[in-house]
Amino acid sequence: MVNPPDTDPRRRLLDLCAQRGVSLSGLSTMIGRNSSYLQQFIRKGSPRKLEEDDRRKLAQFFAVSESELGAAEGNSPRGSATRSDWVEVPRLPLGAAAGPGALTSSEAPFDSFRFSRTWLREQGLAGAELHAIRVQGDSMEPLLHDGDEILVDRAQRALRDGIHVVRVGDALLVKRLAAAGPGRATLLSQNYAYPPVEVALEELEIVGRVVWKSGRL
Repeated sequence: MVNPPDTDPRRRLLDLCAQRGVSLSGLSTMIGRNSSYLQQFIRKGSPRKLEEDDRRKLAQFFAVSESELGAAEGNSPRGSATRSDWVEVPRLPLGAAAGPGALTSSEAPFDSFRFSRTWLREQGLAGAELHAIRVQGDSMEPLLHDGDEILVDRAQRALRDGIHVVRVGDALLVKRLAAAGPGRATLLSQNYAYPPVEVALEELEIVGRVVWKSGRL
């Protein structure tokens, strides 16, 4: 039986991706498939329908009923999700510069993403203090692109290797952070056109560790 257009799971999945600003390749990786899996599902009709486990993970991520992604009504083994099953992650009107630097602005949330509590736990983020901000610039390409949204765990502010959002003066940056000897740290770009920058720890505020990203194709 073919679903009518407004309930077609392929169209619904595309709409959800557009609303959340996530890519099909990123979602495919998230559910443990190859990066072209959902693209083929939508564009080529292969597979004909989503596997139950894949559908469940996607429904949890988007905070929607599995029936919107092709499950039979009332046939979800986990039942209907309640409000307590979801975590609202605030979107901040900030741009973390993957480039020369951006001035900070208000940190009052203007919107939010809703994430499944189960999905966050599966990602090891059950106790995270998450905020979403937008990447600006190209210095972290190909890992992070201009316009990507990243989740920053603000509970992780210790100096350790990894990708972080940091403040240096009035500039908010997203960089790979590495120790550079006593009292020093190095800010590294993924794009080798941008040289490393070494700073004193007293000049550096670690806002949080980047733990997830999303972006349009």
